[in-house]
Amino acid sequence: MDSTGVPQSHPSVDSTPSMPKQESTMAPPVGHMMSPDDPDNPQNWPFWRKVYASVVATAFAFAVAFGITSLTVGIQGVMMEFSVSMTTAVLGLSLNLLGIAFAPITTPHLSERFGRLPVYLVSLPLFALFILGAGYSKSFAALAVCRFFAGFFGGPCLVLIEGTFADVWSPHLTVTYYSFLSLASYIGAGCAPLILGYVVTAENWRWTQYVTLMLGLAAYLLGIGVPETYPREILRARARRGGFMINLAKAESGTTIAEMAQTTLFTPLAMAVTEPVVILVTFYLSLNFAVLFQWFIAVPAVLNLVYGFTLHQAGLAFIAAIVGALVSTLTSSLIESFTNRRNACSDMASMAPIEYRLVPAMVGSLGMVASLFWIGFSAKPTINHMVPIVGTGVYVWSSMSILTALVSYIFDAYPAKGTLSALTLMATTRIIFAAWLPLVIISMIMGLQGQWAYSVFGFIAIAMIAVPIILFIFGPGLRARSRHSAATMGNGKHMMDRHADQEMQMGNEHH
Repeated sequence: MDSTGVPQSHPSVDSTPSMPKQESTMAPPVGHMMSPDDPDNPQNWPFWRKVYASVVATAFAFAVAFGITSLTVGIQGVMMEFSVSMTTAVLGLSLNLLGIAFAPITTPHLSERFGRLPVYLVSLPLFALFILGAGYSKSFAALAVCRFFAGFFGGPCLVLIEGTFADVWSPHLTVTYYSFLSLASYIGAGCAPLILGYVVTAENWRWTQYVTLMLGLAAYLLGIGVPETYPREILRARARRGGFMINLAKAESGTTIAEMAQTTLFTPLAMAVTEPVVILVTFYLSLNFAVLFQWFIAVPAVLNLVYGFTLHQAGLAFIAAIVGALVSTLTSSLIESFTNRRNACSDMASMAPIEYRLVPAMVGSLGMVASLFWIGFSAKPTINHMVPIVGTGVYVWSSMSILTALVSYIFDAYPAKGTLSALTLMATTRIIFAAWLPLVIISMIMGLQGQWAYSVFGFIAIAMIAVPIILFIFGPGLRARSRHSAATMGNGKHMMDRHADQEMQMGNEHH
């Protein structure tokens, strides 16, 4: 999920390290990039301030991700109270995801005009308002509408976290920081059934929304006082305080309705049928997220039918998913550290070619295949319940490793405008697939039996093993022939400069 427009760097007209007092009302023009030694540049902030901004962004994203899966714990209560089928009740999850699917399209333009901070501070309260409405709903229609708009207004928090992390952390750590920001969504979604299984057992399904509301309030209080991290907005605010004018480069997300629609709507649609790199990555991540979110429906149902688990016992099974996400962060960070050290010891440029970011996906793709067959053929009364539960942890590890690697790769696969369009397509498509599969997964399991239902995904995943390998070998050539590519797709210093410019505005999601 991406967060804002990304103009190309303009080193010759960069902002100065500090803005001296001056009598004139016109300051020299500045470009998008803040000077590397500017004390207001978020990458020059003290470590504690960077951590605070990152923790607040994480808390906002955690609360929204928790809200996505919260209602899945109360599915049975929703069915009984409103006399609806299970498929209809699952719409509470799917509609929330469909609301979030708009965020990659709209958030870049909002944050470009207002900065990241105002969008955060408006988005979360509106999310909380509709979560409260969902908790007080008197009909399923009201519940469905509130869940959709909770996703619509909460979605920007899942998008902006990527831009915030890119603002404050070095581009050398792209895979590492993307792993950490992904934890907010993965652990937030995984904690909902873990915590709410006990709450719903003691109370009722409405408390799934009340607890989400409490988390949103806590995140908001934590965020009071957090600084703006978006460099363009920092420059604009500094100019307003100083009473002078600045001349920022035009945002790649566009300044007119037509330009904005072109960047985050029409170009992504064109890429979906013309860009081999984007098509491959989008399809793989769509499979990834579809299977990921169906676990929140399938795991409790299967553990109850096969092993007689209660609601809170089934929630405990998601500890494996949380552990899988943590292990993915560790392994992806270690792989990036190893490739960076290897690169530093060679005669290559100071930054490794972006193809090396695909290594976690190569490893994770094998784990995805293994886990799907593992879970499908082990969830039976004759096999201990821990076997399929551990398998879900392996799936989450592989899922997050693949996501982290492929999104980090796309960050620099194209010039700024093409990257924004590609990330928008990838984010929106995978969220739509994540909304669809939970609606039909129980029917698939009942119709095909669990082993063959997951074998279908397993066989598709076998074919997907080739995706990161193809990109590693042929990616530079494919990108060089793209109409969205720069004239040269070099790496090293050229790539690092472009990356630094992109990531100050780019973020995507989500989720």
